[in-house]
Amino acid sequence: MNKQHLNVRVIITIVIGLISIGAITWILVSSRHDNSQQEGAKLAIGSIAPNFELTNTAGQKMTLSDYRGKVVILNFWASWCQSCVKEMPLINNVFQSNRSDVATIFINVGESKGTVNNFLSTNHFDFPVIIDVTGKVSSLYGVVGLPATFIIDKQGKLAQLLLGEINSDSQLQEYIKAKKDDQD
Repeated sequence: MNKQHLNVRVIITIVIGLISIGAITWILVSSRHDNSQQEGAKLAIGSIAPNFELTNTAGQKMTLSDYRGKVVILNFWASWCQSCVKEMPLINNVFQSNRSDVATIFINVGESKGTVNNFLSTNHFDFPVIIDVTGKVSSLYGVVGLPATFIIDKQGKLAQLLLGEINSDSQLQEYIKAKKDDQD
């Protein structure tokens, strides 16, 4: 590859990076604006989780209400978030070990499908991801920092909110087990 092609690739990479940073900034600013207008509508443990319908990276439409009857782990993340990247293998293990009775929904906040697919293939993850480019779903859940993980019980109610990096597989498994046992 000659020097000119390398320079063009570097410039394109920088431009894409700047656009991504701008999009993330816009999402965070608009999310804060929406949250300040909906101060009384904050989610509380025990309230019904807001429903949404989006398409995942596998091209399938996903609706939260389709998972009623299962415990749902809803994980908001981004590939630029170091804490998100560090906890991803742990959440992937939970996803792999609980497939029959727990639904794990990974929601990427603000990145392009190409960036997400590249991250997934580089890290050898094969789970589908919902891409929340506009911040619609993260705004519904009041997410202002990443990572954020919500555990939703079998009736569709918010059971637990975990802000920041999850460091322990057993911690997450305990929350899941408690919600499965509560409703069996």
